[in-house]
Amino acid sequence: MTAGDVVTAVLLPAGAAFCAVGALGVLRFPDLLTRLHAATKPQTIGLVLVLAGAAPQAGSVAAAAPLLLVAVFQLITAPVAAQTIGAAAYRAGALDRTVLTIDDAGREP
Repeated sequence: MTAGDVVTAVLLPAGAAFCAVGALGVLRFPDLLTRLHAATKPQTIGLVLVLAGAAPQAGSVAAAAPLLLVAVFQLITAPVAAQTIGAAAYRAGALDRTVLTIDDAGREP
């Protein structure tokens, strides 16, 4: 067993565990904002771990380069999408504003 196999054996299950916990959070959390948190943070970390675990098995840097591009794209788009969805839900009144600790968006200048 090579060092790449060991890295893969550690990172793939760790990434799968993060993804599973994120999916469980999406199912179990009560409101939109906590579900968005569960859908973005652990899922993104899980995907990056899975991609990092798959990279040593790619065989060459050229074959692993698309995995890096996928990771960067995910790290950029997931927070932006969550922010956009959260802001749209806030503007639409779909959030329970009593559970917000600080409501900076609701303050008037």
